[in-house]
Amino acid sequence: MSMVMDFLFFGLVVLTMAGAILAVRGRVLMHAVLGLAVSLLGVSGLYLFLGSPFLALMQVLIYVGAVCVVLVFGIMVGYTPNEEAEKVPMGRNAFLGLMASGSAAFFLVVMVISRTVWTPAVERLNDFSIEHVGESLMMQWCLSFELISVVLLIAIVGAIILARDGRDEVSR
Repeated sequence: MSMVMDFLFFGLVVLTMAGAILAVRGRVLMHAVLGLAVSLLGVSGLYLFLGSPFLALMQVLIYVGAVCVVLVFGIMVGYTPNEEAEKVPMGRNAFLGLMASGSAAFFLVVMVISRTVWTPAVERLNDFSIEHVGESLMMQWCLSFELISVVLLIAIVGAIILARDGRDEVSR
């Protein structure tokens, strides 16, 4: 039994390393994202192997699901290198846009910081037990996980719509 577990562990390590190498050395951006997904799945398998199924599932949900879908969506929406070379840079508009977005972000951060009531959380500050983390995720952060899954669904549907309809308009 120990030999099978050792083989499984080293298989997961090889899967993680192969995905990482593909992510770093991939010449095509989609291959790099695929390598990242494979590497993160390998890390998830290592978490499962180490006896933490919750961490393994969160790794798959958050990193493989959310991050890789966002990267694929960004690749699908982004310009091709030929389209990027044809764009004419607009210096004044870029400067004005940067100034407007920077000042808006600064204003929002200052407003949030000034309106927040800062109270120390002394009740269970250093409690990182499995019971407390699980209770917090299921009671306090349950809606957040549900909203993340809805956002992922919207991202996937939007990517499919843009990929199907967007390419047809360009070719016409």
